[in-house]
Amino acid sequence: MNSVSITSTKKFYIWILAARPKTLPAAVVPVVVGSSIAIYYNKFDLIASLIALLCSLLFQIGANFVNDLFDYLHGTDKKERTGPQRAVASGLISVREMKFGIIIVFGLSFLLGLYLVYLGGWLIFLIGVLSIITAVVYTAGPFPLAYHALGDIAVFLFFGFVGTIGTYYVQAKEVTPLIFWASVPVGALITNILVVNNYRDREEDKLSGKNTLAVIFGEKFSRLQYVCFMILSYLILFIVYFTFKKSLFVFLPILSLPIAIKLIKMIYTLKGKELNKTLELTAKLSAIYGLLFAAGILL
Repeated sequence: MNSVSITSTKKFYIWILAARPKTLPAAVVPVVVGSSIAIYYNKFDLIASLIALLCSLLFQIGANFVNDLFDYLHGTDKKERTGPQRAVASGLISVREMKFGIIIVFGLSFLLGLYLVYLGGWLIFLIGVLSIITAVVYTAGPFPLAYHALGDIAVFLFFGFVGTIGTYYVQAKEVTPLIFWASVPVGALITNILVVNNYRDREEDKLSGKNTLAVIFGEKFSRLQYVCFMILSYLILFIVYFTFKKSLFVFLPILSLPIAIKLIKMIYTLKGKELNKTLELTAKLSAIYGLLFAAGILL
């Protein structure tokens, strides 16, 4: 293999690293749960579901690229940081390259999303545009959401309600109470990924002026927030069971409860870089719970 191909391969790996693949379950779970309920109501559209999945993945990757770039520009990310290595801060990807990557990823998501607009109408167009704008202003612009304690709300809304309900809506052209309640644990568990991230980085964020909830209210609040979202996710199963689908299969996500308990122990005992393991497992829990929940709806 010549030096050019080696360089190209290395660069490709760097872009994969910048996309933060361990966080991508956050993009998959809302689509899986939303599509499972579409199947349950005999409204499933395979093409729409696949396009929604691609758009969700591109939104997540685009948001990760934006965070990588603007956390560096804000001075939040340094070469030596508690969390995983960042591409721009490490000098692996230049500012100019990352800006180009952001344009490509969001541009592609917009083009693919036009098919969903064709299915769902102007409301889906507004949601799509708002999703891109939110992904950008999460860390960019004069009022970055993540720097003003609004990141948790944005993640809960867009990965919970928008991602899950939106996936269902483009297939069924309606919104039901079941899809609403199903979106709550999706949003809660995905938000917990951010909670761990901010809990781990609270000291660094405080020094750089990034006012997350963990910075403002402290570590006790963050741990309590994490536990409350865990409890909420499993309590929702009882609402779904008694209100919509009286089948014990709805409780399949309880199989993931040992992981949730392990994670609660981890966030109360681990510190610093050790929390990277907690972050990764929290993302895995959101995926496992989502798959089990989808299976329970279908069964």
